[in-house]
Amino acid sequence: MLAAFLLVNWQNYFEFKLAIRWLNKTPSKFYHNFSFSTLSSSLINVQNPFLFSFSQFINHSNPHISLFPRKGFSEITDPLIAKAIHGFSLRHCLPLTPFQCNTLITFYFRLGNPKAALYLFEQMPERNDTSWNTTISGCANVGLFNKTIQLFKNMREENIELNRFVISSLLTLYDKWGNGIAEGTAIHALISKLGLMCNVYVSTALLHLYGSHHESLSQTRKLFDDMPERNVVSWTTFMASLCLKGHPLEALEVYKSVRWEGIACNPNVFATAINACRLLESEIMSLQVIGHAVVSGFQKHTSVSNSIISLFGVLGRIRDAAKVFDRMEIRDTISWNSIISLNAHENSYLKAFELFSEMRGNKFKPDATTISSLVSACSSIDHIKWGKGLHSLCTKNGLNNFASVNNALINLYTTAAEFNNAEFLFDEMPERDIISSNTLISSYARHGRWVDTLLLLNQLIRTKEWPNSPTFVSLLAACIGPETIIHGRMVHALITQLGLQNNLPVGNALITMYGKCSRLEEAQFVFQAMPVQDVITCNAIIGCHVENESTKEAMEVFCSMRENNIKANYITLISLLGACSCTRDLTNWGMPLHAYIISAGFESDNYVKNSLITMYAKCGDVKSSSFIFENMDVRSTVSWNTIISAKTLLGLGEDALRLFVKMARSENKLDQFSISEGLTASSDLASLEEGQQIHGLSLKLGFASEVHVLNASMDMYSKCGKMEEMLQLMPGKEKRPRQFWNILISSYGRHGHFNKAEESFKEMVLTGTKPDFVTFVAVLSACTHAGLVEKGLHYYNSMISEYGIIPGIKHCVCIVDLLGRVGRLNEAENFIEQMPVQPNELIWRSLLSCCRIHKKVEIGKRAADRLLELQPSDDSAYVLLSNLYASSGQWGEVAKLRRHMKAINLEKKPACSWIKFNNEISSFGIGDKSHERSKEIYVKLEELRQMVVQVGYVAETSFALHDMDEEQKEENLWSHSEKIALAYGLIRAPKRAVIRIFKNLRVCGDCHLVFKLVSQVTNREILLRDPYRFHCFKDGDCSCSDFW
Repeated sequence: MLAAFLLVNWQNYFEFKLAIRWLNKTPSKFYHNFSFSTLSSSLINVQNPFLFSFSQFINHSNPHISLFPRKGFSEITDPLIAKAIHGFSLRHCLPLTPFQCNTLITFYFRLGNPKAALYLFEQMPERNDTSWNTTISGCANVGLFNKTIQLFKNMREENIELNRFVISSLLTLYDKWGNGIAEGTAIHALISKLGLMCNVYVSTALLHLYGSHHESLSQTRKLFDDMPERNVVSWTTFMASLCLKGHPLEALEVYKSVRWEGIACNPNVFATAINACRLLESEIMSLQVIGHAVVSGFQKHTSVSNSIISLFGVLGRIRDAAKVFDRMEIRDTISWNSIISLNAHENSYLKAFELFSEMRGNKFKPDATTISSLVSACSSIDHIKWGKGLHSLCTKNGLNNFASVNNALINLYTTAAEFNNAEFLFDEMPERDIISSNTLISSYARHGRWVDTLLLLNQLIRTKEWPNSPTFVSLLAACIGPETIIHGRMVHALITQLGLQNNLPVGNALITMYGKCSRLEEAQFVFQAMPVQDVITCNAIIGCHVENESTKEAMEVFCSMRENNIKANYITLISLLGACSCTRDLTNWGMPLHAYIISAGFESDNYVKNSLITMYAKCGDVKSSSFIFENMDVRSTVSWNTIISAKTLLGLGEDALRLFVKMARSENKLDQFSISEGLTASSDLASLEEGQQIHGLSLKLGFASEVHVLNASMDMYSKCGKMEEMLQLMPGKEKRPRQFWNILISSYGRHGHFNKAEESFKEMVLTGTKPDFVTFVAVLSACTHAGLVEKGLHYYNSMISEYGIIPGIKHCVCIVDLLGRVGRLNEAENFIEQMPVQPNELIWRSLLSCCRIHKKVEIGKRAADRLLELQPSDDSAYVLLSNLYASSGQWGEVAKLRRHMKAINLEKKPACSWIKFNNEISSFGIGDKSHERSKEIYVKLEELRQMVVQVGYVAETSFALHDMDEEQKEENLWSHSEKIALAYGLIRAPKRAVIRIFKNLRVCGDCHLVFKLVSQVTNREILLRDPYRFHCFKDGDCSCSDFW
């Protein structure tokens, strides 16, 4: 077969004939008479005289053909025309000039036919410098690594002069396909030897190579600084290198220099600068750069718009990202991928798939990135069907050969616990990468399948595909509690054996793992042993200290960071603000930290502002918390959620609900967290109607099945005394997550049903769900409410010995309260001294309250002193101590304390009870007579008093905490707010209806007795809820069994 004929693919034979016929306007019978066998020599070696010449093309009607004698194939864009001219030259034995051959080589490379281009190059009898440069550049562009290197060596051997195009192409090849720096250094030496460093194209290509591959930026910076000439591509390349190496702020400084020097910015400059803003997550800088792009007229350029979409996604400005996408005049696949990925990341599954459908309708083919984003969005049990549908589409379109797609699918199946599908997919993958193995390994670890984890790790090592740092980072991330500490230490041992202990990401992950497992000393040891520490390292150890409530130590790490010039980021500040939880912390750390935030320029960061709102709320400063929110320029959904949560935390449930309504009417959309915060506020107020309305809203908005919302809904019904409604929402035992078990146990305990709480705990364990920190808080609280000391101590000890859970402050509060309420105060005090955590205000307040019950003045004074050390302005410390003195008859001490409280302008939190009828809340204070039906209420109150006296009521005057005679004390007791609310409830409530009363303080013993007797004499069920538990009074008994 003719060699030249081989240049044209056999499959395109008829296309080739038609092209020549079209070019010559010749009848088809000509081809029947023409014999290709007459062409016995190649196109270059033709010596026969010819009847045709290319000069006849000059007057051709097609402009591309008419320019061929002068321009060769360089101006031709239609492959059919180029093939026709090449065929014409072969047919009529017209030799191509070296220039025309070079342009034809370029054409074939551009067409994606490097085989034809190389054959043409090899058949050329006369090659010039351009021939070599063109062929080498073409091979480099299509990724023919070995052929490019061989041609380059041949070129050097024939002493062909190198030019900037060859060197630039070679550098690009090493950048994409080679070992990067190893070959790059050799080429760098050759460039210097040839004196080509002064060429801006060559130096820019070298800069890109160093920026992409060199671990240190020093060489890249030096190369950039030494460049004799720079163009806009050089600046853009340097900016991109800085972003790649994690220095976005410096990249923006380079961007400022570009503008300062008057260099005309192109779309790539703006796209790179916007990418730097995305990495920084700085809204102010982002808007400034976008403003520059708009002024320059590049805002609608595809690459710039794509970058803006990604940026807005990171900033949480989803609507703005959608607007940019909708206004794009020209979209590419990256545009679609960006907006789909953004919606998938924001859990807007329906919108992501809607866009995917629209993308396909606009004739854009989804690629591996598209599918990976959508599959990742389906990585939950609820959306597994969608993921399987995407898997089918991948198989149909051939995208299942991409490792990134298969990795996402493996993650999809393992998240849904379908390990058979995941393992089959892993085994059948045509090409695996380390990410494939890491995905399956981390999934095994997350699901507690540590034997399979070790087997796969062993397989990796045996195949010499060594585990890398991400392997161990993902493994360590699976160790999320004290019960996994053994596995965490095992992974740590493997890391040490493989010599990865000094790897920065691995070290950071080790610190985080030990922190989550409550092993602060081991985390500190890893931190101190690390040869290099960065801001992530410091954030990790700060997080450990915050998790273990070691505020002082966390602040010491921050001070050390500043001494070592490690710049804090917003995560550092959020963690530190989270460590401040009381008035003393606010004075010592919170306010100075706020000052640092202002001076360091973090005050504009919304994440930091939201953390400040929470910090001030936790420390009891509601004014500062509200002030920050009200002065925010932009209030995101997160900001609204934060202030609602802050109000709820401070006991301002009504304000929280008002803000919830205001948010619903604002431009911000309610999310699952908004709904859960609204439900929490309703539960704290015990406002059933509002809670039911918000629950209905969650159903309407599609959030009812979200874990946070469902959890808050059940908690709301439980705290409003609606256990039946709560149980209706509870999933079945086999599908019940741990947090739902926890809320069930807690609800039973709060309502005084210890046996059901304990039964639920045992069922939870039998279903294979491991109890966690919160589970044991619920169990111990149930023991406390029931007064079951031995049971409580048993569960406390088993928590440590059987489940490996390190006791936290909440567990210890339960034990102190449990021991104290049965009068074992010396044991409680000894327990506090031996506690594994530092006692806080909750511990001392609980001990002081128990001392009040049992009139233990000395222990009570010690507890009060420690409580006031922690919170000098805590009114409860003074009130409890005053009550202790009063119950012991030490009225002089009572008077002294009250004078002191008056001197420091500290007022006791007034008792308040409320009851609701027909959307109307009636609240009552002590001796309150402000209600419009006050006369009826007090008549009813006296009637109740007479009724209970007849069945044996004797006032418990020890609860009257004022120095007066017994008769006055009894009168004082009958002015308590809960008794007034009860009288009003009996007036308003229909017969046989349950009377629901709520109080902001713990109910006193006398009121508790009266409520029991009233339920007996009136044959009514009365539900009283105080901040600690429910009291269900019926037939003269209480669900608390007189232990509260």
